[in-house]
Amino acid sequence: MTTTAGAAPMTEAEVAAFRQLHSQVVDAVEGAVHGKRAVVELVVMTMFAGGHVLLEDVPGTGKTTLARAVAGALGGKSSRVQFTPDLLPSDVTGTTVYDQHSGEIRFREGPVFSHVVLADEINRAAAKTQSALLEVMEEHTVTVDGVPHPVPTPFLVVATQNPVDLDGTYRLPEAQLDRFMIRTTIGYPDSEFEIGVLRPGTGAGNVSAVATVTDPETVARHTEQLARLHVADEILRYVRALGAATRADARLRMGASTRGLRSLVRAAQVHAAAQGRHFVVPNDVQRLAGPVLSHRVIVHRDVAVGGTTGADVVGEIVETTAVPRPSAG
Repeated sequence: MTTTAGAAPMTEAEVAAFRQLHSQVVDAVEGAVHGKRAVVELVVMTMFAGGHVLLEDVPGTGKTTLARAVAGALGGKSSRVQFTPDLLPSDVTGTTVYDQHSGEIRFREGPVFSHVVLADEINRAAAKTQSALLEVMEEHTVTVDGVPHPVPTPFLVVATQNPVDLDGTYRLPEAQLDRFMIRTTIGYPDSEFEIGVLRPGTGAGNVSAVATVTDPETVARHTEQLARLHVADEILRYVRALGAATRADARLRMGASTRGLRSLVRAAQVHAAAQGRHFVVPNDVQRLAGPVLSHRVIVHRDVAVGGTTGADVVGEIVETTAVPRPSAG
């Protein structure tokens, strides 16, 4: 059995409580983001897994609404940072200021000191500013003048990129992309849902109407519990086999990192619990391999010219890699 070292496995009662909470959060968020339940589930899963989300989509598809709706359901503090070329690292993390009344120098917190941070158009900021945010994403701490300042828990960054309008943008390096647990897209709604969104009086996009169904402390407690959900060694070997296959694929010049495989295991734990199981099965891994790994692999340029993407390669690897069979007994 593989669980968090020295900790008892997650109980069925804990799994049942999480499944109910997960469903409540997804339902609340979907009240503002209509017809995109699968995407909402991915983002909520990432929040409970302690990861971060990269949304790549054209403007007007609900990226900002999704992030704010998650914060509303969570009941925590949220903030939005519009990334621009002249944005400074201190505009994101905070800075020291002189207090005239006390005569002391104190730290003024930046917008990253929130439970949910929307980093809008992150690729429009210079590399130094991008790095400042990504460092906080990894360390959950802002260090100024040698003094650490921890950000709130839970801490979810939802960063957005516009893949169409690339004028004046700074591409995220692969090492920084690797810090996002998942990359996904919202996309345009189906015909039926889009007509509903267009209908006057609809609740779509109305973040203020999102019900608060939990609180940051409860989310943090469940996140700790989910790290104890059972993952069999056969599942770990399966995840390792998927990673090894990406590294050996001739179409890729860079395969999935160990951090990426750890993220896949962590995401699978949360997905399994959301389905009411206290153990991970291969289907959990297969379901999440695309969102977790596709942005961590790099396709050779000549292959990309032919239209093949990292998601295509990861999908083929998932289909062709041998799936572990249940052990007897």
